[in-house]
Amino acid sequence: MLTKLSLRLRVFLIFAGLAGGVLGLLTVGLWVSGQSLSTREVDTEAILDGLASVALIVGMGAVAIIAGVWFLFDRNVVRPIELLAGGLRTGQIHEVPEAPYLADLGPAAKDAAEARARSTDALSKAMAEHNAVVQREKETLESILADIGAGAVMTNKAGRIVFYNASASRLFPGIGLDRPFERYIAGGALESASARLAAGAASTDLTCLTSGGQRLWGRMRAIDEGTLLMLRDRPAQRPAPYEALEQLRRHAATLVPMLDALGGPIPPELALSIRSEGQGLANSVRELSNKMTGDAPQGRTSLSELAAGLELLPDQPRFAVLADTPGMNGLLRHLDRNLRAAGITPCMTAEAENGEAWLSLVWPGSPIPMDRLEAWLSEPPDPMQPELTGHQILAAHVTGIWSEARNGEARLMLPLPLAAEGEEVAGLTYDFSLSEGSKVSTRLSDLTCVVFDTETTGLDIASDRIVQIAGLRLARGRLTGERFETLVNPGRPIPSGSTKIHGITDEMVADAPDMTTALAAFHHFVEDAVLVAHNAPFDMGMLRRASLETRVHFDNRVVDTILLSALVWGQSAPHSLDMLAMRLGIVIPLEERHTAIGDARATAEAYLRLIAALKAKGLERLEDVLAEAHRHRRLIEDVNDPAVTAEMPKDDDPARSCSGKG
Repeated sequence: MLTKLSLRLRVFLIFAGLAGGVLGLLTVGLWVSGQSLSTREVDTEAILDGLASVALIVGMGAVAIIAGVWFLFDRNVVRPIELLAGGLRTGQIHEVPEAPYLADLGPAAKDAAEARARSTDALSKAMAEHNAVVQREKETLESILADIGAGAVMTNKAGRIVFYNASASRLFPGIGLDRPFERYIAGGALESASARLAAGAASTDLTCLTSGGQRLWGRMRAIDEGTLLMLRDRPAQRPAPYEALEQLRRHAATLVPMLDALGGPIPPELALSIRSEGQGLANSVRELSNKMTGDAPQGRTSLSELAAGLELLPDQPRFAVLADTPGMNGLLRHLDRNLRAAGITPCMTAEAENGEAWLSLVWPGSPIPMDRLEAWLSEPPDPMQPELTGHQILAAHVTGIWSEARNGEARLMLPLPLAAEGEEVAGLTYDFSLSEGSKVSTRLSDLTCVVFDTETTGLDIASDRIVQIAGLRLARGRLTGERFETLVNPGRPIPSGSTKIHGITDEMVADAPDMTTALAAFHHFVEDAVLVAHNAPFDMGMLRRASLETRVHFDNRVVDTILLSALVWGQSAPHSLDMLAMRLGIVIPLEERHTAIGDARATAEAYLRLIAALKAKGLERLEDVLAEAHRHRRLIEDVNDPAVTAEMPKDDDPARSCSGKG
């Protein structure tokens, strides 16, 4: 229990106990003297009065001496020890505090820190040469992935984003690391593609709509720690006579099954010739259509991908076909649903013949009427794409589907071109530390955070307004490079005194977003992240005050770097951002000081350097820090309490036990 108390408080309790002991002994002495004198014939009252006066003088003197010794001990021993401990934990001891009573402890601590710094530098130099080649390869890979036309997105096993390139950021505005990718995709496209991967496919085609309604197509590949998606805009299709081709295709495609139904004395050789000619006609139509349209689906897909969600009979041949996987799988599942709704339970089979793959939905009984099949094909298989009907999917594949009877069974027949045999080329391999974070962790070094800062028209939470807000994202103990920064139109003039501090004028914010627009965008940026700020009660107070107007509420958990600084160096040390940066060896460029992005960057660097020091004190998880914030709430405001929106200064204030941002 006592180990959780600060060193200063523990020492104070020792001296307080000593003073209490002295007073207790004097009280006991007076009581014993009174008892002894009461048995003698003396003026007991007069003697006791004299003894009481002596005891009072001695007691007060002893307490004063003990208090003086405690004060000197606290100032010359305890406080320097706290500063040295904080410096040792952070590896930053730039100035040894004046502490003559510590003898060689201060210089020894500085020597130890410098020795560690030299060892770290030596290790870094030894690793630099080894890492140079790796770094060049990494930069080359990043350059390639950044410049390719397709949007590349990698997710971990939990479906959270661990990598995306510039093209992906254009396709998915607001995309961020450690966010669920399904948030940016409408409908169940990801689930369907994942089901096909789970069925055994190494990769599968994907057609989807973004949350903004833009249609994309691409491919999803399973990797060791999740999935890799390559997505791009579907290229504009050139005009093609689809209607005429569809009519020709129907006549050619139905020629063969009609011959099967013919009776009479047609010689087998003639029937075989007619069948061959009919098949050749269908193939010619497909070839003609491919040449005219130039964009028929050519994605390589396996039978297991096309049959995902269907009942596939065992012992089917292994081959690949050329088809748009999501579109064709969606059509087959649409037909399967309609058949089952009609009381029919189909199974899927496949066979290959003459360069064609014949996919069949088979059931015992009679074929379904053609008009019913036409009605089903006139419907969109995917409700999220109501303009894409089954007929259009078939036309895009230059194929058709029909119902026929064979060997006492009914079938829906679907021909598709076989893909050439061969292995798919293996894709790129890359190692991302974020892919290891699929399990939820609350360690400070594992958190996804947004370190933010605000600039305002003044220091009064109740009446002043935000004029600038900026944030930087951290993931697994490093800056990701993602940033948010915007000026905000406060809807009122900015006082000249505030402009002198942050340099923001009325002209600069005249065309800036209003409070509602700016905070809505910032809320999207910080969603699901832990917020980190220096003097967080002020910044969170401004956000919560603005929520009354904007209806944009920030319910994120919050970490205050003032609290972290106090936990490392003690509450008596100054905790302004400048002092914190100085103790940690962080240089804040003069032109960035008192700008939202500059202060956010300094706070982010301070937070990252404080994590190791907090771990050394046994504060490794977010819950530990939040518990300390609650325990110190009388001295340092617990910003995770929504009620903490009281007015408070943004800069140093001697009335506070811990100073602010200044």
